[in-house]
Amino acid sequence: MKIDPAAGKPADPSILVNVPKLVTAYYELRPDMSDAAQRVVFGTSGHRGSSFDGAFNEWHILAITQAICDYRKLQKIEGPLFLGMDTHALSEPAFASALEVLAANDVEVMLSEGTAYTPTPAVSHAILRYNHGKTTGLADGIVITPSHNPPDDGGFKYDPPSGGPADGHVTSWIESKANEYLRSALEGVKRMMFAQALRASTTHRYDYLHTYVSDLESVVNIAAIRDSKIKLGVDPLGGAGVDYWPLIAERYGLNLTVVNHAVDPTFRFMTVDWDGKIRMDPSSPYAMQRLIGLKDKFDIAFGADTDHDRHGIVTKGSGLLPPNHYLSVCVHYLFANRKDWGHDVAVGKTVVSSSMIDRVTARLGRRLYEVPVGFKWYVEGLLGGRLGFAGEESAGASFLGFDGGVWATDKDGIIPCLLSAEITARMGKDPGEIYAELTRDLGDPIYDRIEAPATLEQKAALEKLSPADISATEVAGEKIQQILTAAPGDGNAIGGIKVIAKNGWFAARPSGTEQIYKIYAESFLGQDHLRRIEEEAQTIVSDTLARSAHAAAGS
Repeated sequence: MKIDPAAGKPADPSILVNVPKLVTAYYELRPDMSDAAQRVVFGTSGHRGSSFDGAFNEWHILAITQAICDYRKLQKIEGPLFLGMDTHALSEPAFASALEVLAANDVEVMLSEGTAYTPTPAVSHAILRYNHGKTTGLADGIVITPSHNPPDDGGFKYDPPSGGPADGHVTSWIESKANEYLRSALEGVKRMMFAQALRASTTHRYDYLHTYVSDLESVVNIAAIRDSKIKLGVDPLGGAGVDYWPLIAERYGLNLTVVNHAVDPTFRFMTVDWDGKIRMDPSSPYAMQRLIGLKDKFDIAFGADTDHDRHGIVTKGSGLLPPNHYLSVCVHYLFANRKDWGHDVAVGKTVVSSSMIDRVTARLGRRLYEVPVGFKWYVEGLLGGRLGFAGEESAGASFLGFDGGVWATDKDGIIPCLLSAEITARMGKDPGEIYAELTRDLGDPIYDRIEAPATLEQKAALEKLSPADISATEVAGEKIQQILTAAPGDGNAIGGIKVIAKNGWFAARPSGTEQIYKIYAESFLGQDHLRRIEEEAQTIVSDTLARSAHAAAGS
């Protein structure tokens, strides 16, 4: 990918979002249903878009929220709905729109007390805490966030009583119903004035902040961190956890410094990402330049994205750890130090995550549970205590409590950050040093992701490929051992292909939002081998798509 000259530099004022204009567009623009990009579309984590593009505005949120209310009635979900939001500019108006509909539908809603913002994992944890031991009157939730996306984006996602991202059956029903409401100009959508909704007898306050923070000792060894007195640094990146970190430091007596307390919907304090855009991605070395520059002041430092469901770990020796490196260390450490986890508890990874995780898991004698891209595939495994750790290559992870019980079934950016401090405190070396030791024993892979243009027809064809469609027998000089179109762990379609050889692999998947497909590749034989894998992957995919198109034309 082409790196923008501004990448890693402070944001120029000329690229800052015009917040008043953005919010005005949210209220004034109406979706054009003849344009597919302006309909409600639930991707891997909810409906996302910008009000400037007509993809995220008041009508969308009113329609989606009413659809969620309808779904709750259909499924007899009668407990409270936990409602949280992050610090994006569009989150506040979307929060108001959602509450207007929820209150008009007599839904018991739990709003945040003490702080305006609620991290995604705090909502998941609250749902699971409320539902523990119950079989009726179950709670669910909504989180208003586009995750780490740019400042002009908005996002809206639904968590059913399982506490994690809703699966495709649920989101497709909500999506379809919401688009029905949009086509009928919101006919049937119930709504009341925001001030009235705030005063409604069904609107309550819930202390997400103190509840979440007070429970952290059940999942991370906070005492070991405190007693070690190691120096910790954290950058909330202006996100929903901004009030959580000071309380964590105060409650547990940690030597933790919050390096940035700012909340600003323009996110003007960020260094810009690889493409010249502001993006609060804690796995990006360009977005994390400020914290990387402070690495020598701390024994370990970390950051989390805007809704705090992704983590970024910064060490003195390695700088920002690639997510795959840290996930490997987490697996290595957790399964050796969580003695009450059963022997049958497995390791969860996505099909496009590093094979280093496979090797660490095999050495531990644990079962690997490999799933398609998307955290929703982990929900049931975490909920049932069958997955001790679940992670994805984009720096999302969650893991069980000390007793083997569920903590959160959505990504949690806070506990992996604190775990990096636990590892450093207890092992006397940071995760970067531990990963280097793993590579000496298990090999030193190089991982990359590239993008290539694709038409809508090519993307659809890529999603439907079968192993029989691949005519190649080798990749980068090695015999192809396996071709996957379904994840080995749960058997669900991966929406593309994964081609595996002895010392490398590649996977190709279409983008859900752009006219591109993505190639993920990894080699245990060095940079040159990786480049060969990537080049041959593009050739294999292009040839396969061309044959598929030719066959379709012939039929």
